[in-house]
Amino acid sequence: RNTEKILQVHAGETTEITTVPGVDARGEGGLLGIVVNGGDLYAYTTTATDNRVLTLSLDDPDQAPETVIDGLPKGTNHNGGRLAFGPDGMLYVTVGDAGNREDAQDVASSGGTILRVTPEGEVPEDNPFPDSPVYSYGHRNVQGIGWAEDGTMYASEFGQDTWDELNIITAGGNYGWPVVEGQAGRREFIDPVQQWAPSEASPSGIAVTQDAVWIANLRGERLREVPLSDPSTATEHHVGEFGRLRDVVTGPDGELLVLTSNTDGRGTPGADDDRIVVH
Repeated sequence: RNTEKILQVHAGETTEITTVPGVDARGEGGLLGIVVNGGDLYAYTTTATDNRVLTLSLDDPDQAPETVIDGLPKGTNHNGGRLAFGPDGMLYVTVGDAGNREDAQDVASSGGTILRVTPEGEVPEDNPFPDSPVYSYGHRNVQGIGWAEDGTMYASEFGQDTWDELNIITAGGNYGWPVVEGQAGRREFIDPVQQWAPSEASPSGIAVTQDAVWIANLRGERLREVPLSDPSTATEHHVGEFGRLRDVVTGPDGELLVLTSNTDGRGTPGADDDRIVVH
């Protein structure tokens, strides 16, 4: 988050392959999310003026990065930062409300949204709002996104102090923040399929497998397994075993790789932190 470094981990060896210039890591900002698409690496980063998405060439690390989308709101906290390519080939970008709560209910703002753009940063013609990258809104700070095999999109989200959420995302959907938090039962908003007290959650990155949504939790220090067949239920793994968990991804052999997050001043580091562990 604060070193600007992109690292390659292979066969237990870690190599620095490039850096992202101009990272401003104050507060919760910094180098927040990466995703690989072909020979390019996309990075979500906080600069001195905004949050933005850059693309860097993996084939030529010395090539200057190109801007995909910029002007995203930045703040001391709630900077969003998760990137993922959907099954439609489009780039999805999570943007926090950056501390300006009311922006999340304004589709003219990118604050408190999930954006959908082409790999080049253009607005797809079939986006829900004309000439807008906004795909869904009414979010506080989405931290994880992923898709099931049937195309259903899931997102994990930090609540404020009452409920953290797991949502099913639909095009043009309004998820209620800051008017509501958690399951409110109001027709104008889409309720989460599951909610948790922040002390047990602070859900971060997610991975969607054939049977479940797997959620890495920071404050809750656990890996939560939510079955696709009944997303209102869950099984918990590794509770307190590895400390704060930042992300979970599916590895090349189908294993789950979990990233810890204990050396940022909020967790209690172990002797080997921070690390990637296999579930």
